[in-house]
Amino acid sequence: MDYSGVVFIFTLLFLGLDALPNFVLLFADDLGYGDLGSYGHPSSQTPNLDKLAANGLRFTDFYCTSPACSPSRAALLTGRYQTRSGVYPGVFYPGSRGGLPLNETTLAEVLKPLGYATAIIGKWHLGLGANGTYLPIHQGFDHFLGVPYSHDQGPCSSLTCFPPDTKCYGTCDVGVVTVPLMSNDTIAKQPVSFPDLERAYVDYATNFIMKSAKSKEPFFLYYPSHHTHYPQFGGTEATGHTQRGRFGDSLYELDRTVGKIIQALEDSGVHNNTLVFFTADNGPELMRMSRGGNAGLLKCGKATTYEGGMREPAIAYWPGRIQPGVTSELATILDILPTFTNLAGAKLPSVQLDGFDMKPILFDNGPSARKAVFYYPVDPSEKYGLFAVRVGKYKAHYYTQGSIKSSTTPDQDCGAHAFFKQHDPPLLFNLEIDSSENYNLSMADDPEYKDVLEMIQSVKKEFEMGMVFGESQMNKGRDPALEPCCTPDCSPKPSCCTC
Repeated sequence: MDYSGVVFIFTLLFLGLDALPNFVLLFADDLGYGDLGSYGHPSSQTPNLDKLAANGLRFTDFYCTSPACSPSRAALLTGRYQTRSGVYPGVFYPGSRGGLPLNETTLAEVLKPLGYATAIIGKWHLGLGANGTYLPIHQGFDHFLGVPYSHDQGPCSSLTCFPPDTKCYGTCDVGVVTVPLMSNDTIAKQPVSFPDLERAYVDYATNFIMKSAKSKEPFFLYYPSHHTHYPQFGGTEATGHTQRGRFGDSLYELDRTVGKIIQALEDSGVHNNTLVFFTADNGPELMRMSRGGNAGLLKCGKATTYEGGMREPAIAYWPGRIQPGVTSELATILDILPTFTNLAGAKLPSVQLDGFDMKPILFDNGPSARKAVFYYPVDPSEKYGLFAVRVGKYKAHYYTQGSIKSSTTPDQDCGAHAFFKQHDPPLLFNLEIDSSENYNLSMADDPEYKDVLEMIQSVKKEFEMGMVFGESQMNKGRDPALEPCCTPDCSPKPSCCTC
């Protein structure tokens, strides 16, 4: 007998709801664990996110699934490790042939049968493909305004990133089309105007919320921000506003957008019926130095499986439903799909899911159903499998590798010269007392640690036995003819693609 309907009705009664809840998912880009004011940064100006943290539930032990953009986004929207969907190794490019497979079920597709209006504003980065095959409007979203991939994946040195005419820092990718702004599957502008971009997103999100509230439609708004990914940009209201330079201005603009979205929820009268969840895709790009974010006490950053690469800020906010506080329970981006799905009373996809319902954490200050966190590198393979595993407070590294993305720090384990290395016995750290992963316990003369390693090895073995790698979408290669161009018959490409 199927009791899902009874459970859903009980959930609504428990939460005091008389209508389906709305969901707003805020997803920052390349944000470090130590970048927000509420996570300890002394000069970041993030008043709106800090207010969410003060009035919501702040996570101390929340993780992404990959230290890179596209894989984490696939996991977020499907509740499945990127290895299952084939979104590996690395990230998608403008001319990538692959994308998030259409037979994968996204959170938007889960909610649609219940009458949810769905929209995404910002960075997609899960593929474009021939004729826009992989765009959000083919993956459960009614509306899309944004960039189909990362905003550094096109020439930027001649573009304005901050008004009145401060050019973007660096060159970004060259030899490809300039970055387009897309409305559903149509190019609205190419190249995108960075100083005007966030204002367009705010207007779009506000209109979507207001329209949905007026028509009494439940809604799911997904805002995967470009901030704080390189090259940083900002509008008039953010430029020069902070003490933290261009990175700080970019972060402040993200924060302003969050504030505008919350204001729209309040103005439309749906504030108390909306769960807002904030987190990020991976750690900071330390190679950019002061323009690259900060991992706080955590070790290394983007493109590594140390804590700085994969532990992220996370905040759950729902006035009157979620009590303010801090939780150290384990949770990951994989857990968002089953949580939203169960709160909406929707049907979970009939595939192997890797997430757990977070309701006990959010509403009961209870324990997490998640007992382990699994760390895959940017380029996972069946040959090597997991690079690290955390069970409870202990984390074991079976392999480590630095990255140019985490270069420039004094830590020699982080940068490009920290080559791939196997550890036997694995490195072992107690993250409760050593979150910086400085003190390897596996060499300590204590039988307890041997037992811990055996326990973690057992968990690792069980997980890997159940992991089936999907066909790699990135290995399908690239085709310049697939790069989006608003004047497809122009010449010479790619420079002629402007409108």
